[in-house]
Amino acid sequence: MKTIVFGNSKISREGTCYVIAEIGHNHQGNLETAVKMIQVAASCGVQAVKFQKRDNKSLFTKALYNKPYDNENSYGETYGAHREFLEFGRDEYSELKKCAQDHHVEFMATAFDFKSADFLEEMGVTAYKLASGDITNTELLKYVARFQKPMFMSTGAAGLAEVRIGYEAARAVNDRICLLHCTAGYPTDYPLLNLRAVTTLKKEFPDAVIGYSGHDNGILAAVIAYLLGATVVEKHFTLNHSWKGTDHRFSLEPEGLRKQVRDLQRVDLALGSGEKALMDFERDAKAKMGKGIYSSRKLMAGTVISREDICLKSPANGVPAYLFESLIAKKLQRDVEEENPISPDMVA
Repeated sequence: MKTIVFGNSKISREGTCYVIAEIGHNHQGNLETAVKMIQVAASCGVQAVKFQKRDNKSLFTKALYNKPYDNENSYGETYGAHREFLEFGRDEYSELKKCAQDHHVEFMATAFDFKSADFLEEMGVTAYKLASGDITNTELLKYVARFQKPMFMSTGAAGLAEVRIGYEAARAVNDRICLLHCTAGYPTDYPLLNLRAVTTLKKEFPDAVIGYSGHDNGILAAVIAYLLGATVVEKHFTLNHSWKGTDHRFSLEPEGLRKQVRDLQRVDLALGSGEKALMDFERDAKAKMGKGIYSSRKLMAGTVISREDICLKSPANGVPAYLFESLIAKKLQRDVEEENPISPDMVA
């Protein structure tokens, strides 16, 4: 069974669900907000918090960086200015990492480019996230793989062949890989989630841990994905759906995140051992609701029992109802009163 250990964490191909709260840039460029988001996410029971790191000038073309960006979610007049406003540097990352450690959650981040990967390595992250857009960016994948730390690779907007290209490139250097099924819709409606792809990834990549990175609204999809074999779940997190920004509307608020963790934990509890057997706590209910075999009226010894002589009533009396037919045409060995339990040892 594939198991990956990092920091204070462990993920496994067949293990319990590991939940990552994707904070991303939902902090709106405010360090105080980001710290609070870590604290709240930790209180909801997640195992990890994740941010996003970009070196914007090396990542984007000059044309895109300088492109006017005038909309309700913009934090700058150009796309580059918008992205720079949301970006944290070394001091902020140090504080965020310490906050995560103090609240006993793993601190992770997505590296969108080479410089960001170097930055995160210098900051001492214990694992890397690679975005869906980089599933075929084999140069970046191999670069990050050389750090020999776990790689969580999203697979949105990619076919199986493209996923295999990225996986094989990274695995040639580092086999500590978690592939996350993902659909690149923001948000993604339920008919488009294609959750059975989780089972496909699990079959096609037997040496990888399989997870789910969701952009869906709500908490059901992650539970389904977990049941299908996704033992890592990444969900976007916000403190307020109405905040300015593109990701808030499909992110979970604290109560939603808390319920997400709760329901994923309930899956393990509810599935049980698989053995079908009477449980001790069911005995009273079985007696109360079950049926026993009783005499329909007062019967004398020697009576040849007919269907009219016996009946099924609650509570169960210890004689299984399925023995009803076996008592027909048998001779009663002693007198019984009405509604007296009838058992096989009373007939011959």
